[in-house]
Amino acid sequence: MQVKINMDGGSRGNPGPGAAAYVIRDMQGNILSQEGYFIPHCTNNQAEYTALKLALIKCKELGATELFIEGDSLLLVKQFTGEYKIKNPDLQARMQVIRRLAQGFTIHIKHVLREFNKAPDALANKAMDLQQSVGFHPIKHLPDDGEIMTAPSKNNYVNGVAVTSVVRASTPKKSSKKQKPVEPSLFDF
Repeated sequence: MQVKINMDGGSRGNPGPGAAAYVIRDMQGNILSQEGYFIPHCTNNQAEYTALKLALIKCKELGATELFIEGDSLLLVKQFTGEYKIKNPDLQARMQVIRRLAQGFTIHIKHVLREFNKAPDALANKAMDLQQSVGFHPIKHLPDDGEIMTAPSKNNYVNGVAVTSVVRASTPKKSSKKQKPVEPSLFDF
């Protein structure tokens, strides 16, 4: 299933109270899910990263396979695509989680101007105003980062079946000592 995603994040005070938001639509434009996730204390970049993480979690719940993602954070888009390096250790760790969640999806991501990203911006602001999360068909189960990183990798599926590393019992090693050749006996013939 293909879906369109708009995402945004923000922080009042940077750092300060913030929110991450996503809006997921089907290809006809109908809203399948949207959520403004309140974060008591974060930076703008942390909120933007959280928005992408939440959108990926919800897409997995929806059974989506191909994602057309738009966001107004040029930094996040360029760091996700690898065009920009991630120097901040906290953002590096967050990107590891995002990349793990992205496995198994076909992702198209692009930067858009703020005026084309108003829906998630409004959700993020509503969550910050109310100081609580708001949404429509929000995420059912929000895994923590440890759960995400220890989950089986989608890269371990071949032909639709999970595969694991093969471990075999080791065979006894031959002795490295040279053995003397045995002289044939007259009775060996």
